[in-house]
Amino acid sequence: MIPDEERKLKIFAGNANKKLAEEICSHLDIPLGQAEVSRFADNEIKVKIKESVRGKDVFIVQPTCFPCNDNIMELLIIVDALRRASAGRITAVIPYYGYARQERKTQPREPITAKLVANLLVSAGINRVLTMDLHASQIQGFFDIPVDQLEAVPILSDYIKKKDLADIVVVSPDVGGTARAREFSGYLSRPIAIIDKYRPSSDDVEIMHIVGNVKNKTAVMIDDLIDTAGSIIKGSQALIKAGAKEIYICATHPVFAGPAKRRIESSFKDGLFKEIIVTNTIPIQSDNNLNGITVLSVAKIFADSIDRIHTNKSISTLFRGYESVL
Repeated sequence: MIPDEERKLKIFAGNANKKLAEEICSHLDIPLGQAEVSRFADNEIKVKIKESVRGKDVFIVQPTCFPCNDNIMELLIIVDALRRASAGRITAVIPYYGYARQERKTQPREPITAKLVANLLVSAGINRVLTMDLHASQIQGFFDIPVDQLEAVPILSDYIKKKDLADIVVVSPDVGGTARAREFSGYLSRPIAIIDKYRPSSDDVEIMHIVGNVKNKTAVMIDDLIDTAGSIIKGSQALIKAGAKEIYICATHPVFAGPAKRRIESSFKDGLFKEIIVTNTIPIQSDNNLNGITVLSVAKIFADSIDRIHTNKSISTLFRGYESVL
């Protein structure tokens, strides 16, 4: 192993998902960087980098999940500390990018918060972003620095393949997710269906109708995230009504906010869906780790991407061929 003082690659983590950061470091066979992220008595964030980063290629693993504002501030302060310590290059590894659903104005006098967060990160001093499955791909354009967006579809589809399910139809929960569903169906060589829905409010969903044949099929619904679980439950109810025989849910980011736990628990009891498959971009709180939820690791694809960025190699070859890891 290369001595720490000679190693050019350094990985640090905030408190948002330290377990994922440690797993990434394990794949790269390097230790997690020594940093202390704590709080003052009034809850202000205190950061101390406890090793030299002068001239190093530094990566910070920090999804901006709940508590979103705290995790964003941790990331910004860590970046500032590293920049002032003369790090050579700083890459923010953001497995889940918070505020991504506020990427455009839908009503008068609304902010575009996804752009605001991008501005804050760049102003703090990051040189590059590595993320996974942005809610809206155009967010990449909010940054005037390189942004690499990884995909969880290969990992999720490999898991579904191994289940050897019969008569699969891949379902997009809305029109906006059609491209993701088509990519997922391409891995499985299966047809797709689309749920046409609208939102009377940000937390409510109404199903209009289903485009495609789901009768007597095993429906695999694919989405980028599960928030309050309203979409997957209403969508699953519509699929059952249309004749689907069983339902599996795949999603990258297990946000699981508000009533999600209660809704999911109740839906499993009612037999609405067979299994929910998510990744560990966001740590699932122990009280949300319900029976029927499978968590796949994204550590290897992030580790390989970090290695390729560090050695100035293309990461596009990583978008295919990853096997799921429980």
